[in-house]
Amino acid sequence: MIKIIFSDMDGTLLTSKNELPDGFDEMIAELKSRGVIFAPSSGRQYFSLRKTFAKYENDFLFLGDNGTLVVYKGEEVISSPLGLSAAKKVLEVTEPLKENILRVYSGKKNAYILREQDIPEYQFETNKYYEQNVAVDDWSEIEDTPIKISFFDKTGDAAKNIYPHVAQFEKDLQVVLASSQWVDITSQGVSKGSAVKSIQRLWNIKPEECAAFGDFMNDYEMLQSVEYSFAMANAYPEVKKVAKFETLSNEDFGVIAGIKKLIDDGLI
Repeated sequence: MIKIIFSDMDGTLLTSKNELPDGFDEMIAELKSRGVIFAPSSGRQYFSLRKTFAKYENDFLFLGDNGTLVVYKGEEVISSPLGLSAAKKVLEVTEPLKENILRVYSGKKNAYILREQDIPEYQFETNKYYEQNVAVDDWSEIEDTPIKISFFDKTGDAAKNIYPHVAQFEKDLQVVLASSQWVDITSQGVSKGSAVKSIQRLWNIKPEECAAFGDFMNDYEMLQSVEYSFAMANAYPEVKKVAKFETLSNEDFGVIAGIKKLIDDGLI
């Protein structure tokens, strides 16, 4: 029987209006009555996830910043720092991108952006994904353990405008196309998938006791780490290839539909 359900947020659980699907609270109540833990798993900061699910703060397992920080009942379960020297190198190499690309330094305490990029065209995205964010004049001002460096392309073509510039780090770091607008860099081998495997090991839970829902490449390893993996109808082609099942789109509340299927099949 399934014990944990991991779900991506943007493009998966949330609609394009950044809203939870109809019937979400009822579904969570049903899962709780059956002893199943729900685990929001996102590139979003843990503090952003906690705000979205404030009333479930002590119920959900939170995988923030692509699994680099995992929190349960307010306690850190897993953290996977990027390393200060690696973070500095990434920021130095990508300095020429700052004219057109937003760069975000994700720390365990806050997310940080350069003050010169704290402008209206980026503020919505910054506040959407990073509930706790601080503007600094220089990266050297930051006294916080880095866990992820992210890049945002407002034109929606991160694969072309960002990825080629950071692909050089792939031999030493984890570089992933998180959406059409975002590219994320974490420590080598660190992903939502590695976080899921660590949770399985720490809590003595088997892959066949886990389900997961995702739509983009930062969900790829997570879907590989569970027995019941669902790609959204709107998922990236490579994600559909690795998932064992397909559900409705995020606009059609595909996560709810997938969970109902698992219940109907007697797996929850």
